[in-house]
Amino acid sequence: MHQPPNMNRAQLVEILASKNELSKTAANAVLETLIETVQTAVKKGDAVQLVGFGTFKAVKRAARTGKNPATGAALKIPASTVPKFVPGAKFKAVVDPKAAKRKAEKAGK
Repeated sequence: MHQPPNMNRAQLVEILASKNELSKTAANAVLETLIETVQTAVKKGDAVQLVGFGTFKAVKRAARTGKNPATGAALKIPASTVPKFVPGAKFKAVVDPKAAKRKAEKAGK
């Protein structure tokens, strides 16, 4: 089975421009502003919630001990802060309608 290619930034800009009657330059500027705004907010520790789509936030990972896969030797992995995206219910339902239906039925009981 052949999987279609992933959408890249240029394709996304083209779709934004055509659906909103914008030039590609304007659509690219809007996309760039959105990305920068989300990155800046998450960097400050704020969450960005887009209802129906999902939430972007920063999550702290504790320090832990890992293993070198080549040698099996234990190594210390330092604590870090990483970006995380949590999809919203509507987004999940679009991607997997059957799972959304099961969840709705379970909640209705």
